[in-house]
Amino acid sequence: MMRRVLMAAAAALLLGGGVPGAAQAQTVRWSASADANTLDPHSQNIGSVALLLQQVYDPLISRNADLTIRPALALSWTEVSPTQWRFVLRQGVRFHEGQAFNADDVVFSIERALAPTSNYGIFVDTVARAVKVDDYTVDIFLKLADPILPNKLASIYIMSKPWSEANNATRPQNTRAREEMHTVRNMNGTGAFRLVSREQDVRTVMRRNPDWFGWQEEASARANIQELVFRPIASDATRVAGLLSGEVDFLLDPPLQDLNRLRNAPSIKVLEGPEIRTIFIAMDMFRDELLYSDVRGRNPLKDVRVRRALYHAIDIQAINRTTMRGFSVPTGTFFPPQVNGYTAAEDVRLPYDQARARALLAEAGYPTGFGITLDCPNNRYINDEQICQAIAAMWSRVGVRTSVKAQPLAPFFQQIQRDDTSIYLLGWGVPAMDALYSFQSLLATRNGAQGDGIWNYGRYSDPRMDALITRMKTQSGPERTAAIHEALRMYREDVPHIPLHHQMIPWAMRSNINIPHAANNQPYFRFARVE
Repeated sequence: MMRRVLMAAAAALLLGGGVPGAAQAQTVRWSASADANTLDPHSQNIGSVALLLQQVYDPLISRNADLTIRPALALSWTEVSPTQWRFVLRQGVRFHEGQAFNADDVVFSIERALAPTSNYGIFVDTVARAVKVDDYTVDIFLKLADPILPNKLASIYIMSKPWSEANNATRPQNTRAREEMHTVRNMNGTGAFRLVSREQDVRTVMRRNPDWFGWQEEASARANIQELVFRPIASDATRVAGLLSGEVDFLLDPPLQDLNRLRNAPSIKVLEGPEIRTIFIAMDMFRDELLYSDVRGRNPLKDVRVRRALYHAIDIQAINRTTMRGFSVPTGTFFPPQVNGYTAAEDVRLPYDQARARALLAEAGYPTGFGITLDCPNNRYINDEQICQAIAAMWSRVGVRTSVKAQPLAPFFQQIQRDDTSIYLLGWGVPAMDALYSFQSLLATRNGAQGDGIWNYGRYSDPRMDALITRMKTQSGPERTAAIHEALRMYREDVPHIPLHHQMIPWAMRSNINIPHAANNQPYFRFARVE
């Protein structure tokens, strides 16, 4: 009996479960409210998926903690001409399962990201083809000039071609069809940590890859984490209790109402900073009749007066003060100041004005309002369901009788990606750090072109906006900036979304963990140290 108890204790220590102070053994047990819905590197462009992918996979070009770009699997890159870039690859790198990394893997991964089932097409939308020059040189040829290509490639993870072929994973998983394939639960990268075990929604264990090239570089030279144990915990109270008891070492998303308690707790520290993510409401402006409304024979959301009425009805300062406890920055646009192309001149909200909202609804032909269902995740963004409940109450006060359908991120994203929604809350990060990424993903007409409108589930479409997005793709310098600012002005006037706020993000952790806070809300454990 005693031997079994000792073996169980050893297993608990190995996984860092239930042993206060286990972070001192360089095992970090970290938690967030939700798990990734896939481990496929090119299937779902969602932050909760990137949390795990970026620990295991490397792109050609990576990011520092301040989000500037740095060499990864590519040692250098050169713009040979406006439509040709050359990448010189790192030699001597192996994937975790032993395959040697070379140019074939890069060409394969670029082509895979271009596949119809990929949700990463926005990052390779200008790519015509990738060509192997030799084993450690790749040329990427473009359909048109792309001055931000290096920033975009920082989001394309490189896979082993032979491993993918052996596991029937030469194309990305189709999550819309709920497809099951090897890459849903398995990873084989070249990165700082390698996957050991995966129990979705329970536990994911990763261990340090001693052969990772980055350990020799200054940014990671002092990093000493040997093992990562990720545990998704839906309950806010349980996550906080785990941190306070020592069963969890790092919380990605501590609940706002517990921050003061955590700040004052012994051996706990809280890091805070702005996130490059904007929360907004998007609407079905395509159908002639909404799926989830009591209006028959027409779609009220096609009328800009209705969209403005819903906007005027939102008391964003009340949401900031009460729901977000000050951890948000109210905005009138859909990306924050850190993103190239932002201008404060177009970051102006419509004022909170219930009387104006009622008048606009009456003017649009809805004097008694109408009913609608607001779709919302309940474990993806900070206080996401609470935000939706607050907005539903505000809309109901002006006559738009609103019910909230809140659900976990996996079914929520599956639903909206089927266009099975009338109005929904979404949060949008900008990994490319450029306005084009947001405009092209969220507002370009869904015309089948690579990357255009891939997250435009309201199916907004306007030829004037499409023309401005084309200018952003093809122009540079002052002309490109002017196109972005004109598009921002059109965004403000046309109300394709109702912008709410930019998120502020706190992280909470044991005080002996040193990790740089990152504005993309991605903990880079390859830069972290346990003292």
